[in-house]
Amino acid sequence: MISGMPALTHQEQQEAAERIHQLMQEGMSSGEAIARVAQEIREHHQGARVAVMFDDEDEMNNEENAASSDAEDDNEDDDPERAY
Repeated sequence: MISGMPALTHQEQQEAAERIHQLMQEGMSSGEAIARVAQEIREHHQGARVAVMFDDEDEMNNEENAASSDAEDDNEDDDPERAY
């Protein structure tokens, strides 16, 4: 998936982080605060945009590798000859 995202300056990033912290101090969950600030940025940002590609296939491969690694770890525990 390819998405155009706002290119933020360091100052704009700092302001966004401060806004997120402010919303959290007011009792909003971190996820909701991040989502709200992201939406505000999308609605009001007038600067450049950068193209970002999210590769869902890589994410699926990472999950498969993690599952495979867990299975290998489980098999190691079954070895009665293994010295601890």
